Amino acid sequence: MKKSSSFILRAGLAFFAVASVASAAVKLPSILGSHMVLQQGEPVPVWGWADPGEEVTVTFHDAKVSAKAGKDGKWQVKLPASKANAKGANLVVKGSNEIKLEDVLVGEVWLCSGQSNMEWTVSRSANAKEEVANGKHPLIRHVKVPRKLSLTPQDDVQTGGWQVCSPSTVANFTAVGYYFARHLHQEIKVPIGLIGSNWGGTRIEPWTPAEGFKAVPALKASHADKLDQFAQGKPGRGTPTHMHNAMISPLLPYAIKGAIWYQGESNNGEGMLYHEKMKALIAGWRSVWAKPDLPFYFVQLAPFNYRNKDPKALPGIWQAQLETLKVPHSGMAVTTDITTVNNIHPPNKQDVGKRLALWALAKNYGYDKLVYSGPLFEKAVHSEGKDSIAVYFKETHGRDIGLIPPGEKENLTHFEVAGKDGKWHPAEAFIVYGHHVVARSKEVKEPVHVRFGWDHKAKPNLFNRAGLPASPFTSQK
Repeated sequence: MKKSSSFILRAGLAFFAVASVASAAVKLPSILGSHMVLQQGEPVPVWGWADPGEEVTVTFHDAKVSAKAGKDGKWQVKLPASKANAKGANLVVKGSNEIKLEDVLVGEVWLCSGQSNMEWTVSRSANAKEEVANGKHPLIRHVKVPRKLSLTPQDDVQTGGWQVCSPSTVANFTAVGYYFARHLHQEIKVPIGLIGSNWGGTRIEPWTPAEGFKAVPALKASHADKLDQFAQGKPGRGTPTHMHNAMISPLLPYAIKGAIWYQGESNNGEGMLYHEKMKALIAGWRSVWAKPDLPFYFVQLAPFNYRNKDPKALPGIWQAQLETLKVPHSGMAVTTDITTVNNIHPPNKQDVGKRLALWALAKNYGYDKLVYSGPLFEKAVHSEGKDSIAVYFKETHGRDIGLIPPGEKENLTHFEVAGKDGKWHPAEAFIVYGHHVVARSKEVKEPVHVRFGWDHKAKPNLFNRAGLPASPFTSQK
């Protein structure tokens, strides 16, 4: 009798388990939720899980699309491309059950990633009390991805859901992302969605997918050939791919316009190697999103007194970031003038966000006459037998190189020159014809190299007349 009862019980439990699997409810990833912003102007993926073979229908505005779940239970549809829409609507997913996502907008979606200066919240930025009180922008939405690690790419991560920007929510938004979105919204008048996936104190390698390391020959031996090793052992905060696996991969294939990036402090000292790693990150994200021209705008690190490092280490990162502008569809916000040299987290995130937005407006939203960058080094011209060296810039916008405030009579600061012996000396520098700089030093009879702002505490005074600073640089390769 006991055996019979035990058998019946086991059979009943087995039937219940099979029935539970067979009647599994349609499920969505956490990144899809009420109050989200969908990307305008391109097909929008909606995906999730259901019983194998189950038909799932997604309805949004006038669009209605269906798909059947595969053998693995995964399904995906693509809503047709639509124009921006600031009027919230329901997105309904229906299979064996129905899911209704409310107040869904259509606009522009940007990924906000990096380390602490991107994670830094509005509540910790300059004029925080006033900014929070004035944070009434219901067409700006934000979702925060929690800190997670994984050996392998994951397909979901539990976020806290999309939040509508208001004085009760904005305090915890990424400050750089929020000020970026605010400036964009003021100009283009469409909803802006921000996906905050960032983690203080992190290196660039954990954010980079395997596809990125494979795309950069310089990282083959150090990273691409070791991908199997990275997928073993315990997840590590500094291990390549482990943050991408847990904090970026679960977002895929959510449609985004582009990415903004603020990171590099934890890679300080790597010099041009950091340039190779940035190329890997950009190539990797473009690969996993299947968008080869995905806009990628980043922040050049601010001057900071790294007391335990060579004062020239940070300029090495600056040069690596400057070189990364050679990657198509990239842009860089320079921050040498809005820094706090004894605080690695400058509170002025307003100008950082705005400067990133200037790049986006100019390159992605048709503001082609906008001054979006300060002067960027192009070339240094040395003439045999001359006691000076001429420096030419890109992004000067005509005769717009100038001191700030315009018209003030003072010397340009933080220029140095070197002769064939490679020894650097402070130089006097001045603007010629409003479009190039000449530098010279009594200590160097015939300069062949020039550099600018080449110290981790340097706050140089070369700007264009739009008030945007020139990037530090060196002509010495």
